[in-house]
Amino acid sequence: MTYQSKLDKLAQKRAAVQKSSPARDRITALFDEGTFVELDAFVANGEDGVGVVTGYGSVEGDVVYAFSQDITTMGGAVSKAHAEKIAKIYDLAVKNGAPVVAIYDSNGAKLGEGPEILASYGKILSASANLSGVVPQIAVVAGSCVGISSMMAAGADVVLMTKGAELYLADAEGDASAEAAMEAGIADIICGDDAEAMAKARELVTMLPLNNISEAPVLEGAAAAPVAMSENMEAAELFAAVCDADTVVELKAGYADAVSTALASLGGSTVGVLYANGRIGRKANAKAADFVRFCDCFNLPIVTFVNVPGFCTCGGTRTENAKLCARLAHAYADATCPKITVYTGSAIGGAAVAFANADIRLAWPGAVISALEPETAVEFFWHDKLKGAENLEKRRAELAEEYAETEASPYAAANASMVEDIVDPANIRSVLIASLEMLASKRVSRLPKKHTN
Repeated sequence: MTYQSKLDKLAQKRAAVQKSSPARDRITALFDEGTFVELDAFVANGEDGVGVVTGYGSVEGDVVYAFSQDITTMGGAVSKAHAEKIAKIYDLAVKNGAPVVAIYDSNGAKLGEGPEILASYGKILSASANLSGVVPQIAVVAGSCVGISSMMAAGADVVLMTKGAELYLADAEGDASAEAAMEAGIADIICGDDAEAMAKARELVTMLPLNNISEAPVLEGAAAAPVAMSENMEAAELFAAVCDADTVVELKAGYADAVSTALASLGGSTVGVLYANGRIGRKANAKAADFVRFCDCFNLPIVTFVNVPGFCTCGGTRTENAKLCARLAHAYADATCPKITVYTGSAIGGAAVAFANADIRLAWPGAVISALEPETAVEFFWHDKLKGAENLEKRRAELAEEYAETEASPYAAANASMVEDIVDPANIRSVLIASLEMLASKRVSRLPKKHTN
């Protein structure tokens, strides 16, 4: 066989293994044009591939690793060879400190391999878990994501799902749609189709640091359009007013509406923004705590806006509030990234404390910061002033308003060093940008320990 015939054979073999498929189209669309380099293309099961395309490429010039399950080959079944290809991607990512984008579309495990497949699953689950907090992991569920694969996808930092995709652990009755995953707090963003999902994955990769010791990228974003600020603004309106124009990517928008979370650019730098607006319960607490931990993993500054009149049981028990509030407070206390808290409205009881662990705490002039709700405080501390009132309810309301404007005012909080400054809402964007610039060199050393609990 001549050398030319060997080259021809290589070309034929490569053409056979690189046949067009949705999986290949997705992974190619993820990367800058012409930069995708496939790995282990010739790994095969007989005449067929092993149901997954793996490799690396560039996203806006930065190296990113990815795998894309191919449901058109053996149903995308996860076999030992399939798992080995994915494990190699994780291994390269941790060695080189680069993000991983995992694209799921598989009917599940290749059950004919028996216990061997469980060992293979265990290997890639372990690799994914060990990489958590080291490099960003983005999961794109573009079709079926079932069984143990659903555990892998749900463990990613950000989970994107396309409409029509399904995610579930066991084949049982119940809704497994993208909308159901959003309601369960698993899906962060629902995309209309593959093209939108790949574009959103690219956007997220460009917003996040390459790894936990890299600086967040500096983005080019126009200043936010001037908007009249108020303490009861909707999250989308507040984020748009404060952050750079057209940079806000909201996460888990359909889950626990009392807390809104998003990645955005503020003064050109990527930040995590969180708005707690209303009474928050178990889901909202978990959503906030998880987001804080995510941002802290990659040292993204966290800007928190607070308008919380208290905590609610929201279907749970009264005793749960202590644990939930502790979890939230712990997340903020444990985070060493730059933290700024802005009290825009009410911050009552545990809410005043849970969000208070920040480097800079600001308040708007109309904020109410108190251990007790003003109405309750009046009963405890100013009960004598209610005596003899002809209209008790009216008098109680008047005293509550007086209490909010005096004992629970932001000036009283500033006097007690609970806030560092009281800011005109119209100036909050410029104050936040200046504060973030000041905190850019923040460094914190913690006591030696394995992890928090």
